[in-house]
Amino acid sequence: MKLWTWLVAAVLVLAMALGAAVLNRATILAMVAHARLPHVEPNHPVTWAQGPATPPQGQRPPNVVFILADDLGFNDITFNGGGVANGAVPTPNIDSIGHEGVNFANGYAGNATCAPSRAAIMTGRYATRFGFEFTPAPVAFERMVGTEAEPGAIREPKFFKDRLNQMPEGSTAASAEAVNLLSVPTGEITIAEVLKTRGYHTLHFGKWHLGGKKGSRPEDQGFNESLGFIAGASMYLPEHDKGVENSKQSWDAIDRFLWPNLPYQVQYNGSPMFAPKGYMTDYLADEAVKSIHANRNRPFFMYFAPNAIHTPLQAKKEDYDALPQIKDHRLRVYGAMARNLDRNVGRILQALKDEGLDKNTLVIFTSDNGGAGYIGLPDINKPYRGFKSTFFEGGIHAPFFMRWPGVIRPGSRFSYPVGHVDIFATAAAAAHASVPTDRAIDGVDLLPYLSGQATGRPHQTLFWRSGQYKVVLDGDWKLQSSEAQNKVWLYNLAADPTERAELSRAEPARVRAMLALLKAQDAADAKPIWPSLLQGPVFVDHPGGMKQKPGDEYVLWDN
Repeated sequence: MKLWTWLVAAVLVLAMALGAAVLNRATILAMVAHARLPHVEPNHPVTWAQGPATPPQGQRPPNVVFILADDLGFNDITFNGGGVANGAVPTPNIDSIGHEGVNFANGYAGNATCAPSRAAIMTGRYATRFGFEFTPAPVAFERMVGTEAEPGAIREPKFFKDRLNQMPEGSTAASAEAVNLLSVPTGEITIAEVLKTRGYHTLHFGKWHLGGKKGSRPEDQGFNESLGFIAGASMYLPEHDKGVENSKQSWDAIDRFLWPNLPYQVQYNGSPMFAPKGYMTDYLADEAVKSIHANRNRPFFMYFAPNAIHTPLQAKKEDYDALPQIKDHRLRVYGAMARNLDRNVGRILQALKDEGLDKNTLVIFTSDNGGAGYIGLPDINKPYRGFKSTFFEGGIHAPFFMRWPGVIRPGSRFSYPVGHVDIFATAAAAAHASVPTDRAIDGVDLLPYLSGQATGRPHQTLFWRSGQYKVVLDGDWKLQSSEAQNKVWLYNLAADPTERAELSRAEPARVRAMLALLKAQDAADAKPIWPSLLQGPVFVDHPGGMKQKPGDEYVLWDN
């Protein structure tokens, strides 16, 4: 009888342990993730390569400073009269680039997610031309996002386990470095490589997200100096730092993955990882200012790509405390991050002035894609529908400014559609550098359109693709096709820029013609380097964390 009692007790204990494990799955996974984080050395100073001690004689080529925000929504800046929390967070420094130069009112991101968009910027080519179609992510991330739906979800995501055997060798290993194998092909030519042919010193700060294997890192792809992180996200401060305010989105699988899996670290030209000094965006701007001084007497190209305002949502306490009028904690953290980003953009602009360089510098500002719906804030892409990961305007219609005193007329507004792919050719032209002629370059030099030397549309068509989800903008007409849903959306953006009146049934001939354009573009594109491992719903008219209802519009996003 005693033995039986012990057996029953053992079974009960085991059942309770298993139950606790299920209930605390996230905690257990977090502990495992923390144990696998790479070693990070203490902070140490970066010594920037010093340019000439005196300025060159005669006219010098213009510097190019390209500032790329991360997941910044169209309505997150106050340039167009909006801003976070109905304008409670002014962004005067970012706005000034548009006011003192040109506002591309219909500027489009290279993709609706981070990495393919950045690849298009760096190469001037659709990322689908060289197979960099999806955002590199660890298999553990893909599995979590592909299997864990929001509470009460009416449409479940999918994880394609059967496709793991199609992944590049080594990329599915349970290590932090495995995802680095998902890289832009080494034969692609970046704008940094092009500008180096004209004697430019090239600098990268912040997020790379284009791969970390040999040949694909920033220091291998044309950058003389690189300070930042290879992965697609980073902590801004340690989670329990006394100076940080955090906001976690419990409903969101992406957020649940990021917090335990992200280190707080940077590398300089492939060095061992070391800790930044202070809040990440501040630190990157501190070092960017130092590098401007170091390069004041030679032409330089700076790619400043902080992770702000991508998740995890972490704000400096002083920025958070400056916004007491915002009562919602998550919105206040987000607003504080936007405030910090704007201040640091201002510090870079001021450093150019302090060194006497601002009048001879082309400054470009944009966001890699629209604001993310998974943070649960509804107005970040207002007035447009959709969020990051969708090809509705909210996912790809980005703030896009250029400023070059004496060349670009202040207060200019350019209305025809342009894209991230145009940054490559425009920066090359400013430096009088030649673009490659052995491959298709999808972008064009925008400077003649701004000076009046060229008229009309820079592009008749623009394309986007993420697996089975494809889009073409032909003139003013935009067609989205979700093959997994057997569905198309057709809009006339000239009459309906916010995509409210769907016209596919009224325009069947136009739908057929635009699907033919997509088919022809598909034929010119490359096979993806790796397959999509997940397919999940992204709702168009409400963010994550809100109740999903039958009939709500959504797209199926592949990654």
